[in-house]
Order: sequence, then structure tokens, then C-alpha cells
Amino acid sequence: MHPLEGQRVVVMGLGRFGGGVGAARYAVKHGADVLVTDQLNEKQLARSLSELRGLPIDYRLGEHNVSDLTRADLVIVNPAVDRRNNPLLRAAEAAAVPLTSEIELLIERLPQRGRTIGVTGTAGKSTTVAMIGHAMAACLGASRVHVGGNLGGSLLDVVDDLGDEDWVVLELSSFMLETLGNWSPHIAVVTNLSDNHLDRHETPDAYRAAKQRLLGHQQTGDFTILGETVADWAEHTPAKVTVVKQPLEANLLTPGEHNRLNAAMALAAARCAGVPPLESIRALEQFPGLPHRMQFLCEHNGVTFYNDSKSTTPASAMLAIDAFKPGTLHLILGGSDKKADLSALARHAVRHGAAIYTIGQTGPAIAEAATECEESNCRVHRCETLEKATEKAIAAATAGQTVLLSPGCASWDQFENFEQRGRTFAELVIRFTDNE
Repeated sequence: MHPLEGQRVVVMGLGRFGGGVGAARYAVKHGADVLVTDQLNEKQLARSLSELRGLPIDYRLGEHNVSDLTRADLVIVNPAVDRRNNPLLRAAEAAAVPLTSEIELLIERLPQRGRTIGVTGTAGKSTTVAMIGHAMAACLGASRVHVGGNLGGSLLDVVDDLGDEDWVVLELSSFMLETLGNWSPHIAVVTNLSDNHLDRHETPDAYRAAKQRLLGHQQTGDFTILGETVADWAEHTPAKVTVVKQPLEANLLTPGEHNRLNAAMALAAARCAGVPPLESIRALEQFPGLPHRMQFLCEHNGVTFYNDSKSTTPASAMLAIDAFKPGTLHLILGGSDKKADLSALARHAVRHGAAIYTIGQTGPAIAEAATECEESNCRVHRCETLEKATEKAIAAATAGQTVLLSPGCASWDQFENFEQRGRTFAELVIRFTDNE
């Protein structure tokens, strides 16, 4: 009999992007009486609800009710919900109702801690996880390597079928780590650390402490891979430590020194897992990038196309720009107005780009700031829509140049999310290059 069978399970926080979907499915599969509760309404949660259609689940949407939680046998809490400061969860704990999360349920059920890799950090963790998974799958077989956590779908969907020879690679956010129990992965990877999520953690020290939980229960015989900015974390683990300081010198499809550093971290982790370095490097050279994160789309008539729709801040767009040779970029910028100062991004773009194509609410402000820069011959085109910008960029770009969508802004003015924006860009590239 499964521990969840016959239990009253509440999934608190389904989430727009399905953070509670895997947990709800898993609980239903194993015979629990499941209630999903979320402050958002049915329309706002349509995407996540569609993944649960047809399952015997009760819903309370648009609000939470404290009695749902206090009468439950188990509450599975979405990582986006802050357990420490939530009065509903305090009430559940006072009623002796245990709290858990999707990642805790998964870890409790993994067959082999010795075949786990956990990755955290402020930047680069998603790409590093994907690179590790890609390299290991190429060398060991895709059926033996499973990537999950904060990246991709829930591994609860497959955990019952995992064998002792399978590897699990997890991206672990600070939200996931702060409530993790007495567990650390066999191979721990920390890419870097800078202030982030202080609205949740309140202080840099608290944020750092959450990240360091990844190492807190490692054992002698385990491995830790650290980026240079967190090299001093070696004192927090008895594991064998490797500090990665140099980018991987390889022909990657994902451009930029930051991606070569991610690849070096991935190579080190795969080596600890027993994958020969030369095989890993060959696989990493074929890694196309995560969708919407400096993702290589195609090459057409000598022009390369990259989708970096996940770039929703000026800083991330400037990092993307720096990955390419100055003067070769046809850069699409702009989107929803979050009241950020875009002048530095505009100046950086004109200094490094061949042409700029502005879109969305922030397009006029970026174009205005760009045209005020007199130190560059970069052309500025006010395009308004992504379709018009893509068409003009493809028409203007020549062999050896790159068309890059790295908006530096959110997508909500014209798209549902950055994923839809990125998919639309990829479709437009195919349409307009096919017509040439």
C-alpha cells in the first residue's frame, strides 16, 4: 500500500506554469483524495488545469480556505509559497498537518542517492543542468538520464519506474532548497552567487544559506563542483571539491564566455559521474541551448539565428550582446514596460550592433536613446511588432552576421509569456527564410 493511498492531500498552489501539476498527478495516481487550491482563478490557471483534465481532483480557485489545510492529512506546498510567513500554513502546522513539496516527495522516492546530481546558483543553473543531461544522455543513453527539478516537467511522473542504474539531474532553486530535509546530492554543482530573490529571503545571508543547503548533507566520497565566485564554499562540505575557473575551449553552438563556463561546470560534473571527458565535449558541442536562452535556431545563407526570449532584463540582454563579435548583430529589443532604465542597454546595443529593431511598449524609448548615441553607425529601426522586426532583420543581415532576439524586456504587452514570444520568433524565422 502506497503511503498516499486514502490520504486527504491538498496541493497548495497549482501555479500558472504548472508548479503543482506533477504533485497533483502523483497523489491521484497513488490513491489520494486530492484538493488543489490556488488564489488565481480558472482563467488564469487554464494552462495548468488543462494538464489535469479528466483526473478526480477537487478545486478551490480564487482563494484559499484555512479549513482545507487544517483538515488535510498532507499539504504539498508549491515552492513559490513562502512557508515561513504564510498564516494558512502556520495554522496547518498548528493542527499537526505535515507539509512537503514536489521536490521532497521526489527525493524521498529516488532509488539511488549515489546517482544524483544537484545544481544551484544565481545564474546559469538551467543551462548547466541541461548541458549535464545532454552530455550524459549522449554517452550513457537517454533512457538512463532524467532531468528535472526547477527545469522541465516533474520527475514524479517517472520516479516509480527509475532503476538503480538511472541518473537524476536536478535544478534546485533557493525556494526548493530552503525547505529540503537532511539530503544532499552525490554530485553538487554551484555555478555562482549574487544577490537575488531578496523579496523572499530578505537578506543576502539568508539567500546564501538557502543555496548552501545543497552541500549541507554531503558525505565523504561525494563530489562538489564550484564556480570561482563560490570557491570558499569548499569548507561547507566533506566532498571532493573541484573549482572551475576557466571556460571550456570548445566549438559550442551556444555563444558567449558565460556559456563556456557553464559547459566547463557540466564537463566536471559528468566526469565525476564517470563519463569520459572527450565524449562529453563532443556532446556539448552539439548542445543547441535551452529553448529561449541563447538557443541556436538555424543558419541560412551564412546568417545565424538565436532565440534569447528569456532575456527580460537589460543586464541579460547586454550579456547576450557581448557573446557576439561587435558590428555583426541585428538585434531585436523591446517589450513590456517594467519601468526599468533602458538607456544603458540602448547605448550598449548601438556600440556593438549592426542594426537595432525595436518592438513593443518600450520600443520608442529604446529607439530614442539609441539614436542619441553618435559614436556608432548602428542603424535603428522602429518596428513595433516582432513580425516586422524579424522580416526587416532577415532582409538586412548578410553572411557572417547574426539575427538575435534578446529583448531585455518582459513579453506581456504583446505575448502571453516569453515562451510564446520565442516560439513566434522561431516560426517567423522559418517563414521568412523559406520565402527567400
